[in-house]
Amino acid sequence: MLDLFSQRLPSGPPAAGDEAVASLTQREREILSAIALGLTNTEIGEPLTVAESTVKIHVGRILMKLGLPDRVHAVIFAYEHGLASYRRPD
Repeated sequence: MLDLFSQRLPSGPPAAGDEAVASLTQREREILSAIALGLTNTEIGEPLTVAESTVKIHVGRILMKLGLPDRVHAVIFAYEHGLASYRRPD
């Protein structure tokens, strides 16, 4: 699916005026980008040296701040706002 639409995804940083993105901390942006890559909470926490429960807290705050119901919508948001980029596997 992403192969079909990857050319239509925004590239680069989000617009400076985007209040929703501006409400996220740097750590929350990192975690949102990792969610968009399809990583689990455990996979996100390992390189950040934080516990899975800490990642869960961050995910909950991200969803709350952005007014999103679940991780699927977080992935869509991340791509739409330039916080993630699709890299086709070689």
